Amino acid sequence: MKSENDPTLYVKKEGKNDFIVVCLYVDDIIYTSSSIFLVDEFKSQMMNDFEMLDMGLLHYFLGLEIHQVEDGIFISQKKYGRDLLNKFGMLNCKPAATPMNINEKLHHEDGEEFTDARLFRSLVGGLIYLTHTRPDIAFSVGVISRFMQQPSKIHYGAAKRVLRYIAGTLDFDSDWASSLDDRRSVSANIFTLGSGVVTWSSKKQATRALSTSEAEYIAATSAACQAV
Repeated sequence: MKSENDPTLYVKKEGKNDFIVVCLYVDDIIYTSSSIFLVDEFKSQMMNDFEMLDMGLLHYFLGLEIHQVEDGIFISQKKYGRDLLNKFGMLNCKPAATPMNINEKLHHEDGEEFTDARLFRSLVGGLIYLTHTRPDIAFSVGVISRFMQQPSKIHYGAAKRVLRYIAGTLDFDSDWASSLDDRRSVSANIFTLGSGVVTWSSKKQATRALSTSEAEYIAATSAACQAV
């Protein structure tokens, strides 16, 4: 599969079940396979035909941090989130408990002055890329992205609130495969009315998530159903 803006993905099958997947972005290549033989063969051919270096196991690629352990792979964007905060001067800002003010209704004609559209688009674009591993900001980022054409100061303030939320949750990780018996994650949510808690839940997920991102989506879906 090829795209003008996305990495090139190449899949080669060897034998009945073995395969190798190669992802190419400009001059960076990552590859994985079900066969050690295919990995060694591909690396040998590439190093013979091109001037290249073997950097070993994947640790960082296109803003994604990859931590590989014996029983799985953990993917996060902690460094990317910190760099985004630093880019917009929000690294030491006061954190926000939620990514969006639930009482605020954004609309195009809000009567406020327009802000720098290029700066706003750059911020929203960075937040959109961050949703790859942070589904908890997907809704709020989707809302502010509706105002890319003529953003006002209120729209920019809403985008900065998402950054403030990111600042307070950079070190947060989702619960993934915490049960050593069946490798299932735990979803938890709490809803309040005023200052009182009206409903809460902490339960093992019904299905086994294949990644931290999938575990977060399952948790978000559970919370959304409870909210409805």
